[in-house]
Formats: sequence, structure tokens, C-alpha cells
Amino acid sequence: MTNWARPVPLVGDKTSAAERAGDPRAWRFEEEQRRAVYDVIAARRDIRRFRPDQLDPALVRRLLAAAHAAPSVGHCQPWRFLLVTAAAARERAALIAERERQRQASLLSEDARRRMLDLQLDGIAEAPLGIVVCCDRRAAPAGVLGRATFPDTDMWSCACAIENLWLAARAEGLGVGWVTLFPPEELAGLVGLPQGVETLGWLCLGWPDERPPSPGLERAGWSLRTPLEAVVVHERWAGLGPAAPSSALRAPYQLAVVEAHDQADRLLTPPGSLGVLDKALDRLAALGVQAVEKASLVLVAADHPVTRYAVSTYPSTVTREVLEATVAGESLGAAAALSAGLAVIAVDAGTDGAAVAGAVDLRALGRRGDLVKTDALSSGDVERLLDGGRRLGATMQDQLVALGEVGVGNTTVAAALSAALLGLGVSEAVGLGAGGDSATLERKRWVVEAALSRALARPGGLGGPFDALAVLGGPEFVVLAGVVLGVAGRGGAIVLDGLATSVAALCAVRVEPGVAAHLVAGQRSREKAHSVVLEELGLEPLLDLRMRAGEGVGAVLSTQMLSSGLRLRGLTGKVSP
Repeated sequence: MTNWARPVPLVGDKTSAAERAGDPRAWRFEEEQRRAVYDVIAARRDIRRFRPDQLDPALVRRLLAAAHAAPSVGHCQPWRFLLVTAAAARERAALIAERERQRQASLLSEDARRRMLDLQLDGIAEAPLGIVVCCDRRAAPAGVLGRATFPDTDMWSCACAIENLWLAARAEGLGVGWVTLFPPEELAGLVGLPQGVETLGWLCLGWPDERPPSPGLERAGWSLRTPLEAVVVHERWAGLGPAAPSSALRAPYQLAVVEAHDQADRLLTPPGSLGVLDKALDRLAALGVQAVEKASLVLVAADHPVTRYAVSTYPSTVTREVLEATVAGESLGAAAALSAGLAVIAVDAGTDGAAVAGAVDLRALGRRGDLVKTDALSSGDVERLLDGGRRLGATMQDQLVALGEVGVGNTTVAAALSAALLGLGVSEAVGLGAGGDSATLERKRWVVEAALSRALARPGGLGGPFDALAVLGGPEFVVLAGVVLGVAGRGGAIVLDGLATSVAALCAVRVEPGVAAHLVAGQRSREKAHSVVLEELGLEPLLDLRMRAGEGVGAVLSTQMLSSGLRLRGLTGKVSP
């Protein structure tokens, strides 16, 4: 019998069954190549610190090609790689991630919260390239082979693409960090995803500014790798599975903080040895502040018609008295500032009676409302006061500006603004205020409830932050928001005090997200909504003394800490790089 030659296809698999049976291992790579693959897998790390150096487009394309070669169920290839290089988008993403870090931190025990805040879990603003991995889910599952029974296999396929990219990047010496600290709808909105396209998070890609020999959470003593034997099940599941792993979070940094990290790493002290203060100092360094040569307290005062509802235990005359004492350098806030070497700028944004002599005159011109029945300010006054505050902040030469306020009844205003801006319930937003009692608290809750009901009943409800300031705010809130915008616009740093200054800053951030990088939380006050507002801003306070002083006292004390911290960095010995 003639033995005919086996037809060998010109494309595809050219091996025969006999060949494959004769040597099942013939498809493997050489020993050196196999070892390299396992080495890359073992050396893959979740990188959080990056150098700012730009990436070669050809190199990025190679990594994307590796990701695009991933397995996909039914060959659906649902992945989409959205590349983000714009600073504004990265800053916004960093703020969202930091906000979520703060929110998740608040769910843990105090010890776990403090421990996890010592861990860095993203480098969104540091890395020169962000890749939002998206899954196009608009194809019906039944139309893709393998998805009718497991509809989420398209998402699994995208996860495989991420792993391909990650391993290829490690082989090239690049770092990748996978960040999922985003409400999916916010990340989708940030990059403009259409309906039916979902994200799998944000990949930070760049040259690593760390070379970790082991996973970060292991090095930090947060967790250990589960033994392989504990995750392998033979034949059939038996018993209960393990508990869900703990999560840990860390704040993002701006690209400019890379140099601050470089400086800090050369200090004769462990990185992060000053805890929360170190993070704030890094933020100042990113803004170019290496030492505090000039700082000021800006204290803004105004009275509020809402006090007619007995929401405060103090008479309205106290506002004017404190402002006059500030001009004289004898109020608590002014005394704290002057003793710390800060200049004091007092602003009259609307005290009852004539303008206070010696204070900057930025007073509302139109009628003022009580929140319950009428709007707090006219839109014209909001525009004028905001512009005045912005010009004040922009013309100051201070590297650090501490914010303070005084206004009998303004904790009610701050609670109403917080509730409106963050969707809080009245009970979540309203606190006692200074010297309040149970009866006062009930009246404040009633006022805020009535004010919110009126605001939301308006045609179209509440608009943006300026609209909220007009309907539910007060003059000092508008001026403070303007000061924040002005100081940030010229590259300065702002140290926040209590709830009122923080809500004003939140309004500024809602207008210009880049402002968030210029903020430092001086303290966490006793006001109920303050923690939620700080989380929204992605800020961790330097002090938590349960203060009710107002007047910028907490901000001044924190400014002193920042100044001392910068001096410490300047005096601490250096080590060779």
C-alpha cells in the first residue's frame, strides 16, 4: 500500500495527531524562555509610585497589542482602552479616588482606619498615562458564543486583557497600578462613556518610582498571601469559604509630588514618619512651598436672617463684636494668628449695621432672605461677592492662607448647604452648633428641612453650587469660596478650618475641580456634616480636637504645624541617593 504524504495546510496548525501524540511537550518554549515567563509573573506588582517621564508611543502600542491578544469568550473582544493624558482629567480622577478612600476608611475600626491610611493605593496623578479599561456590553449575551450561560464573560475577558498588559509592562520594566476606587457611574461620566459600556477601573502606567520585592500589603503588614493549598479544592466544594479580604486605601498625589517624594526619600527618617502631616507637606511641596515665609488668616464675618428662628443660643450682635475684636487683634482667631506670626485680614461680608471700620468691605447689597421663606442672596450679590473674594485671594502674596469665619447662625446655613450639595438627610447634616441644646437642635432641623423643601420645589430644583449659595447660603460662604478660587488660581495653598470654610471650599471645587489639590484640612470640627464634607473633598484633617471655636483657630494651629513640618524637612539630615 502506498503511503501518501499527509497534506500539510498552508495556514493554521501544521502538526499531525501522530506528532502531537509522539511528544505532547513539543509545543513548550525553551527552558530559559519558560523561566522568564514565571519570573515575570512572580515579579508583577501593583505599583503606586511613578516617575513623571513620558512613555514612548511605540512601547505603549506594544503593551496594548499584548492586551488585545488576550483570550475573549466567543472571540467577542469587548475591551476598549481609553488613554488619558490630560492633567485636568487625571486630577479629577484623583479627587474621586481620594474621596472614595476617605469614605471607605470611615467604615473601618479606628485602628484599621489609621493603619490603612498609611498605605498608598494609587498613583493616578503621578503616572504619565492613565488607561480606563472599558467593556462594551452592548452586544446581547445570546449573540456571543459562551455568554448566554455566563453573561459576565465579557467582563472576564477584559480582566484577562488587563493581566496581559500588566505582565507585558512588567517585562518591559514599566509599572502598572489597577485602581477601582471609583463609583462606576462617576468614572464613566468623567470619560464620557455611552450607555452599555462599563469600566473595570483605571490603570496607572509609567516608569515605577519604587521596585518592591514583594506585594505592598505584605510589606506593610496588612496581610499575607494565602497558601496555595488553602485555595485549591479537589473534586467537590466542602465546608465554608474564606471571609472577604480586607480592603486598604491611600491618598493620590499630584505629578509634582514626585519631586517631593524624591526629597523626602533623601531625609534621614523613614518615609511617611510624620504620618498625616507628611502627606500635607508633600502637597505643599507639589505647590512649590518649601518654607512658610508669609501666611495670613482671612476671617470673614456676616449675620444671618435665619437667626429669627432661634437656631442659635447667642444673639446676632456677637458677630459684629467678634469682627471688631478681630480688627483690634483681640478675638480668639486673631490672637491665635498673631501669636503664630500670621497676618490677619478681617472681611465684613454683611454684619448688621454699618460696615465695620478696619475690615475689608465686601457686603451684600440686596435684600437677604431667611432660607425658610426666601433665598439667602440675589444672584447678583453672589456674583459680586464671589468676584470680590476671588480678587482678594488672587492679590495676596501669602504661600499659606488660613480661612476662618464668624456668623451667628451660620452652622444652620452650613448644614443646609451640605445637605443640598451632598444629598444628606437633615439628621445627617444638622449638628448642635456652639452651645446648642436639644430644643435648639430641633429648631435647626426644622429650618433646614423647610429650606431644602423650598429649594427643591423650585422649577428645575437646585442648579450648580452658585445657585445653592444664592438659595441656601450666606455672604461669608460666597466670599470664602471666592478666596479659595483666587488663592488656588495663583498657586497658593489654603488651610481650611471648620464646616463653614469646608463647605465654601466644596463649592469652589464643584466649580473648578483643580482647586482640590490646593486644599489642606486643618481640623475636623464637632459639626455633624464636617466629616462627610471632608470625605467629599478627599481630605484627611491634621487635627481632630472636637473644636467649636470657629474664627479659623483650628486652621491657624494647623498652619503652625505645616510651617514646623517644613522646617523639620529643611533641618533633617540627608542620605546619599
